[in-house]
Amino acid sequence: MAGKIKVIIAKPGLDGHDRGAKLLARIFAEAGMEVVYTGLRQTPEMIVSAAEQEDVDVVGLSSLSGVHNYFFPRVAELLKQKGLDDVLLVGGGIIPEEDYGFLKRSGVAAIFGPGTLTSEIVSFVRNNVRRREDNSDRATAPSDKEAA
Repeated sequence: MAGKIKVIIAKPGLDGHDRGAKLLARIFAEAGMEVVYTGLRQTPEMIVSAAEQEDVDVVGLSSLSGVHNYFFPRVAELLKQKGLDDVLLVGGGIIPEEDYGFLKRSGVAAIFGPGTLTSEIVSFVRNNVRRREDNSDRATAPSDKEAA
């Protein structure tokens, strides 16, 4: 499939630390991916809305504040509700390993903790992304003239 992998990096909740998220956005861009960074303090609804509007292949969530067990599964649930279950959902940050199983069962494909090599993250995304079909025409309804 032609085109770049498109990634959204998001910081759900009130977590105000985005250095790692910004670094990953840059790493993905340097790896040839198209990256959208949503900024701080995003709700799951805002993240999924942005993913839908941007027609992304990957949603990357970053959490350092301990709210991953609520926000990550909620994003997975909303992606599914919107018919975006082909979007690869990954997460990272300060997340205890004992939470990994729950998050994966909730729809998060992988969790990357501190010390994970950026090359490993990029490789995981490249190897696991399910490229979305070109949906550029799905958002446009036929005009009245075309329908007549």
